[in-house]
Amino acid sequence: MENPPHTRRNLVVLVFSNLLAGVGVASGAAVGALLAESLGGTSMAGLAQAVGVLAAAVASVPLATLAQLRGRRWALSLGYALSTVGALLVVTAAVLGQLVVLLVGLMLYGVANATNLQSRYAAADNVGSGTRARTMSVVLWSTTVGSVVGPNLAAPGAVVGGGFGVPDLGGPYLFSVVAYLLAGLLLVSLYRDPAGGVAGRVVPAGAVGQGHGERRAEPRRTGALAALRWAWGHPRARFAVVTTAVAHGVMIMVMVMTPVHMQHGGMSLRLVGIVISLHVLGMFAFSPVFGWLADRFGPLRVAVGGMALQGAAVALGFLAASLAPASDGGHGGAAHGGAGHGGGGAALDAEVLTAVALVLLGLGWSACLIASSAVLASVAEPWVKLPLQGATDALMNYFGAASAALAGPLLAWGGFEAVNTAGAVLLAPAVVTVVLAVRAARRGPGPVSDVQVTRGT
Repeated sequence: MENPPHTRRNLVVLVFSNLLAGVGVASGAAVGALLAESLGGTSMAGLAQAVGVLAAAVASVPLATLAQLRGRRWALSLGYALSTVGALLVVTAAVLGQLVVLLVGLMLYGVANATNLQSRYAAADNVGSGTRARTMSVVLWSTTVGSVVGPNLAAPGAVVGGGFGVPDLGGPYLFSVVAYLLAGLLLVSLYRDPAGGVAGRVVPAGAVGQGHGERRAEPRRTGALAALRWAWGHPRARFAVVTTAVAHGVMIMVMVMTPVHMQHGGMSLRLVGIVISLHVLGMFAFSPVFGWLADRFGPLRVAVGGMALQGAAVALGFLAASLAPASDGGHGGAAHGGAGHGGGGAALDAEVLTAVALVLLGLGWSACLIASSAVLASVAEPWVKLPLQGATDALMNYFGAASAALAGPLLAWGGFEAVNTAGAVLLAPAVVTVVLAVRAARRGPGPVSDVQVTRGT
């Protein structure tokens, strides 16, 4: 089937806007907690991260609603406009030394994360079913550049900020202002929504099922909760929602506690940085591979592979914790008397296993996100498609925030072993839903009736 007009230009715009926004997110994220700590004390450092995650969750549904009513162009542009204002408020807070202004700025700044995620669905709107997953994955892949470049802008940002009288920790946010502004301008000036610009009124290219090929005079309004209820009654849509939330929750739970565990185990800050960088590369660098696999073999199979990767990650993380010569709050290898006698060899084994576990964790997240996103992009009912996408992204961020909040007490209670055990338990609902989705796919296509979904059984 032919792709809609402007497809090539739209995809280029989405890749570059996501790349720019990725730079904006990462350049500020590298110093956000430090800035909050300098203005409000150590207790405020974690709050800075929390408000950004919650803002992304809250913004997901309104952005999807706007996309349904006015099109992706205006929804994504508004998201980056709000993020630009947020970055400006953060810079203002750094200059004035105002914690409240900082928190408000970080809330708006966090909208960029929701906008970046929804850009993958915009990419899917522009192509047919045969290349949908890999197209979304390429847009996600562009975030890799921002994730690598952004943190390295902290020092140059301090220099640039100094020239404008901005404190060192506020300087990197000047790059965020420019990056978000350029991303929004790219979208509003060059992006054109397929099929007349109102995404909710038509089914995207390649979707088949109820209502395909029909135009609606007005999009049917559906709320986020109604969309989730609809998904709960359709096994493949339910699988996509649950897998997105669970994979993100497992990733966040283990990832946020890994640096703490590593430092408790006597590992260097340099090693911590290397491990987290490898994890981020696992999240984004191989996404085109998972996109190709989802198009070729079906998203259900790729999702199963992603769950297996995350399962292997938490198993290796548990083993690494048991080998660590020192561990969190007395839990772990040394505390049990076994691994602690292994000396440098055991420590090296723990370091290597931790790094491998974090890479697998990122790869599993990538596979699950792309596979489930491909299913959500294949929903044939236009009245539920966009609200469901927004609700899923919101649920994903809420689940991530809850997992991060739970990870700290788990680490204090049972060490890194407990964190990884909880991650394994969290995977169970996703495994159940994918089994039910496979059974449903064998019975025949339903409202989530893309041929690639059915092929994944």
